[in-house]
Amino acid sequence: MLLKRSSKKSVPKIRWQQWVKPWQQIDWLLLSLPIAITLFGGIMIKSTELNQGLTEWRWHWVMGGIGTAIALILARIRYENLIQWHWITYTITNISLIAVMVAGQSAKGAQRWVSIAGVPIQPSEFAKIGLIITLAALLHKRTASQIDNVFRALAITAIPWALVFIQPDLATSLVFGAIVLGMLYWGNANPGWLILMISPIVAAILFSTPWPLSAPIVLFDQLSLGPLGLIWSVAMGVLGFLTLPWRRFGISGISAWILNMLGGEIGVFVWNHVLKDYQKGRITSFLNPDADPLGTGYHLIQSRIAIGAGGIWGWGLNKGPMTQLNFVPEQHTDFIFSAVGEEFGLIGCLLLLVVLCFICLRLLHIAQTAKDNFGSLLAIGVLSMIVFQVIVNVGMTVGLAPVAGIPLPWMSYGRSAMLSNFIALGLVESVANFRQQRQRY
Repeated sequence: MLLKRSSKKSVPKIRWQQWVKPWQQIDWLLLSLPIAITLFGGIMIKSTELNQGLTEWRWHWVMGGIGTAIALILARIRYENLIQWHWITYTITNISLIAVMVAGQSAKGAQRWVSIAGVPIQPSEFAKIGLIITLAALLHKRTASQIDNVFRALAITAIPWALVFIQPDLATSLVFGAIVLGMLYWGNANPGWLILMISPIVAAILFSTPWPLSAPIVLFDQLSLGPLGLIWSVAMGVLGFLTLPWRRFGISGISAWILNMLGGEIGVFVWNHVLKDYQKGRITSFLNPDADPLGTGYHLIQSRIAIGAGGIWGWGLNKGPMTQLNFVPEQHTDFIFSAVGEEFGLIGCLLLLVVLCFICLRLLHIAQTAKDNFGSLLAIGVLSMIVFQVIVNVGMTVGLAPVAGIPLPWMSYGRSAMLSNFIALGLVESVANFRQQRQRY
């Protein structure tokens, strides 16, 4: 009788272990922290909508629940299988972005959404995941230690990046750049090459800067040179000569110098003839928001006032005057951090940032303990995406970065963004789940 009772009691335990076994090595802390942020995000979104009669906070939680289920499903599937499907993933990514151009929906001067069964979907959000998978597969086979592999990765990135940029979706195109830089660095690319990659963007900014002169140097009708841009281009020429492999006849240095000169002039052209007025306003308003307090600087001014009004401990949930009176536009999406600052103060902001930092540390740990390069690169790609979005979003709410329209992961309202973040999380959890042995940190 004692033996029978013992066996009966052991049956539930065995069943429980068998049910949990497919997830026994996933990083539960990494999964639970985004869920906690999602729940908190829904509370804050409800606070921002309290006097507007909106209920988008419910959709925030619904999409968070769906995203969590997807993440758990992905965690059970071996991530290595994605290697053989990466070209299909890349093709689907580009087709979805082309579909936006053909049959997309426009809003606020941009065509970024397609309607599927009446639900608006933003393909550019999921394109970030497709890019991470494709680059991880490429760099897994051929590391970025060779310059030709770097060019190959850049060429692969160029197509979806261009399709996103012309929507126009400048914010997501910047996220693409952060993902590529992070993954190339982790893939053993020379740091000097990475500096040269972003150097044309810096040149584009410096070419339009007249300092220390009163105006840029005008050579021709459409050609102007800023002194700082010239100095930067020469410095990049020296860096190119020291790091690039084609040193004979100084080809590497000359190429880097020409690249920056062209980048500077293309940047000036894009600023004058390509970017929309609202995009220019977003980029420049953070430097001097008071120059247009009722226009491009309005978001930033109201956001800073709301965060400053919160003080150390904040006004309390649903009690922030700026939040409840709807002074901050788009507060439930891009400017949700300002609601946290007003209603929970400096302490609430710091706690949220600490949780986000823990998520990033877990992603880094999984990248370091992955059993192969593909899994490690997947984790680093997701880490690069999350870090960049957090820095830019928080920076723009406090006036340290341009208003770029980048949501705060798991906090800002956005169905496509929420699902893409949880899909990314599920891929990393798969990397953690199928490590050769359980890792602890």
